Amino acid sequence: MNEITITLPDDLHLHFRDDDMLGETVPATARCFGRAIVMPNTVPPVRNAAEAQRYKERILAARPAGSNFEPLMTLYLTDRTTAADIAEAAKAGIKAVKLYPAGATTNSDAAVTNIDALGPVLEALEANNMLLLVHGEVTDAHIDIFDREKEFIDQRLGPITQRYPNLKLVFEHITTKDAADFVLSAGANIAATITPQHLLLNRNDLLVGGVRPHNFCLPVLKRNTHQQALREVVATGSNKFFLGTDSAPHEQSKKENACGCAGCYSAWAALELYTQIFDDLGALDKLEGFASFHGADFYGIPRNKGSVTLIKESWTLPESITLPNGRPIIPFMAGSEVEWKIKSINN
Repeated sequence: MNEITITLPDDLHLHFRDDDMLGETVPATARCFGRAIVMPNTVPPVRNAAEAQRYKERILAARPAGSNFEPLMTLYLTDRTTAADIAEAAKAGIKAVKLYPAGATTNSDAAVTNIDALGPVLEALEANNMLLLVHGEVTDAHIDIFDREKEFIDQRLGPITQRYPNLKLVFEHITTKDAADFVLSAGANIAATITPQHLLLNRNDLLVGGVRPHNFCLPVLKRNTHQQALREVVATGSNKFFLGTDSAPHEQSKKENACGCAGCYSAWAALELYTQIFDDLGALDKLEGFASFHGADFYGIPRNKGSVTLIKESWTLPESITLPNGRPIIPFMAGSEVEWKIKSINN
C-alpha cells in the first residue's frame, strides 16, 4: 500500500510548554491533529479551572489562521487539590487531571507526594466522570530507573484500580510489557497511550556509542524486549491503546548539558512516524483505530469529521528548528529519513 486515508487523528498526550514556545509547538501539532490533550506541567503548573482557561486562551492565540484545532485542557494534581477543584473543573468542561508523582519528570516538583491521600479527589473524579491520567513511575531513589514503571504498577496502580473500580484511567506513555499486560488484563475503564519513541527505539538507542540526549525521555527507553511487546500490542488493534506522542520540547542547550532535560519533540513528524511503524508491522489497517478512534471513544468525545491522506514518499527531517526566541531545538529523529509523508488534509 502506497497511500492511506484516515480520519483526522488526535494527539491525546503532549506538552506545548508556554509563552514564546507556543509559536512553534501549537502550529506543529495543529498541522495534522484535530485535538490534543494538553499536559499541565507548565511553570507555574495549571492547578485549577481558571488557570486552565487562561492557558487555553494562550494556546488558541497561537493557532495558525483558519485552523480548527482544539486544545483539551487538564489539571495538575497537587497535595492541595480538593474535591471542589475537581467539581469546578468538570463544570468548566475539563476532561481530565494529571497525576505526576513528585519528582518523576519535568516540572513535577510541585506534584503529588502522597498518593494515598488522594482518596477524596479520586472519588470526585469518579463522580464527575473525569479521567485520571497517570505518569506511572515510582520515585524512590533505591529503585532502578528501568524498573520504576513496573514498581508503580505493583505498588500504586493496582491498588488504585481496585479501590476505585469505576475510575477511568489512562496509563500514559507506557514503556514495558508489564504495563501492556496490565492494561490488557484490566477492565474497560483502563487504557494507555504509547509514544513514537517507545515504538521506534530502545535503550541501545540512548546509550550505545555514546549518550544521545535527544533520545532521553521519561519514562526512559527500555530494553528491546519491551519495545517489541509494545509493537506487538498496537499491531493487534486493541482499543485499549491509542496515540499520545508525549511530544516534549526543550531548547537544544537544555538537552545537551550535564543535566539534560527529558523529552522528545516529535510533533514535526509524529503522525508520519506512527504510519511508518504500522507499515513496518504490516498493520496499516490498524492505524486509524489507534490514531483516530480509540482515544476519542475512551474520552467520550466525538470522532473527528475530517481526514488525512498520507503517501509512501521519503523525506528528511530537519537537523534543527529555530524557535520564536531565535534559539535552536532538535526535533525527534532529526536528520532521519521518514518513509511516509502527509499528502493532504481535509478538515
